[in-house]
Amino acid sequence: MRPSTRKAIVRGTLFAALLGNAACGGAHPSALNLPTPSPALSNGEPSIRVADAALLGGAPAMAVQVADGILARNPRDLSALLRKGEALYLLKRNDEAVAVFEHALAVNPGNAGALLGLGRIRLAHDPAAAADLFSQVLAREPRNAAALNDLGIARDLLGQHSMAQAAYRMALAVSPDTMAARVNLGVSLAVSGHEKEALDVLRPLAAAPETTPRMRQDVAATLALAGEDDAARNLLSQDLNASEIAQAMSSFKKLHNYTNSPNQ
Repeated sequence: MRPSTRKAIVRGTLFAALLGNAACGGAHPSALNLPTPSPALSNGEPSIRVADAALLGGAPAMAVQVADGILARNPRDLSALLRKGEALYLLKRNDEAVAVFEHALAVNPGNAGALLGLGRIRLAHDPAAAADLFSQVLAREPRNAAALNDLGIARDLLGQHSMAQAAYRMALAVSPDTMAARVNLGVSLAVSGHEKEALDVLRPLAAAPETTPRMRQDVAATLALAGEDDAARNLLSQDLNASEIAQAMSSFKKLHNYTNSPNQ
């Protein structure tokens, strides 16, 4: 296999494993360091708290509607702009989300939430630009765990694995319960050839009640990289059928070949 092909394989694996973990998935309003919601509106119209509830409940389209109602009255409402941008991002309406986050930056230059939102959108296509945006947040807020986690993702996608791992560890030092940073650290260690250390990080998460199917697949990938194929298949069987397990194991095999190649 040509080195360029191997790099494409591992890059694709990193996208799948890491992008879904950007700032804990981005589904919680606190992931963007959003401003404190305003009180409920006296006229009975939905307040920003309703948008927060919609985001937490997995209903981003409703969050957009609520934010639009607030912005119709005040187009510079920063809370509504950030909630709308986050909701559009979750709906994969990225061009619209970029416009909203840029509007938020015009209202409040250097706003951490808007910079994080723009960075996450750019991660998949331009990780270097995303890293710069996350670094801008950290220049103002060095202990921003979400920005540290996302900076780690950008560095991993750029092949800067040791620097990525440093960012994840800093995120965990700031916020030890940040599950996404812990999973990302394990994936990064595994992909960079430190499978045993990765297992020490990831194996305890496999049975944790808050572990998602995506996270279990990341642990399974690490088990496969460490040569524990049976354990990987058993873990995958919690969420996948036989055909899906075979497909996943085939992908893990390609990644194993990459990480063990002298020309990686």
